[in-house]
Amino acid sequence: MLVTLEGIDGSGKTTLCKQLQSEFPDAVFTREPTNSWYGDAVRKSISADNADSLAELFLYTADHADHLASVIEPALEEGKLVISDRYADSRYAYQAATLSDQLSSPLEYIKTIHEPFTRVPDLTIYLDLPPEVAVQRSDQANKFEQIQFLQSVYDNYQQVINKDPDRFAVIDATQSPESVLSESINAIESFS
Repeated sequence: MLVTLEGIDGSGKTTLCKQLQSEFPDAVFTREPTNSWYGDAVRKSISADNADSLAELFLYTADHADHLASVIEPALEEGKLVISDRYADSRYAYQAATLSDQLSSPLEYIKTIHEPFTRVPDLTIYLDLPPEVAVQRSDQANKFEQIQFLQSVYDNYQQVINKDPDRFAVIDATQSPESVLSESINAIESFS
């Protein structure tokens, strides 16, 4: 089973991922961007204010393709639970926001690129956090942590969730980390 953790910056995905490791010790835990050289290229683009948005999309897509081939698909073939901190939905939400001034339907364009090769998660835990709270929690160190941008990303996530609501467990990320963890465990256990 493939479980993905999604939400805007500051929603607590990485914290939740660490907490889930003690609850599901036999699972394979992973993340995007990865630690591969593809992921390194993605991180360089994140820190570059002048990175071309379309080129950045393809860096993320290459990292995702490699992640599927080298980590996710082999683990799933072995019958393992895979939990990924970010996945394709992050691309749909974030890169659609960066491309909104270049493409007429960026979200659909990005989905069209992914559909031939990606694997849709069995369950996506979406940590729902208002953008204003996310900005308060973040250090606003990069271009993806600004309020206007996060609002656009948040709206894109809502579109993705509305098109496939059965795949998502939407969890209020303003709760305590313990409550978020408890609801996430329940979602995973009730799905499997």
